[in-house]
Amino acid sequence: MKLFIVNVLLAIAWVAVTGSFSELDLVVGFVLGMFALWLIREQVGTAGYIDRSRRVVVLALVFLWELTMSAIRVLVMVSAPRLVMRPGIIAYPLKVDRDFEITMLANLITLTPGTLSVDVSHDRRHLFIHTLDASDPDGLKQSIADGFERKIMEAFR
Repeated sequence: MKLFIVNVLLAIAWVAVTGSFSELDLVVGFVLGMFALWLIREQVGTAGYIDRSRRVVVLALVFLWELTMSAIRVLVMVSAPRLVMRPGIIAYPLKVDRDFEITMLANLITLTPGTLSVDVSHDRRHLFIHTLDASDPDGLKQSIADGFERKIMEAFR
């Protein structure tokens, strides 16, 4: 967390040096700050910070991909001449166990069209998910495990 703050301060310093405060200048400053921290990674121990940042970006890209693909699936489902849906609630067994990770997984699932996180069991071992198409619950569980959940664990552990 300290390195993130240092990176933000480097971005603010970049904006101050350039004299123009825009979102693009702030992003460029942040990227230049990451590069500067990468250059001195052995002295300050930023190798883990840079790697974690890369994994968070990969998680964001996986989310954008799933968001797009899910939106297409829902579009095809609702624009069919005969509306054939098998909605249902499935109990997804959680591998993540930290509150932050469970919350992030639940939010990513809720933000994806066609699915909604309903509840977490009291023992925090299952996430209940409502889906528009519950015809293949094992496939949905496998998709979540191989996608969001795996990338969350890679990014935040």
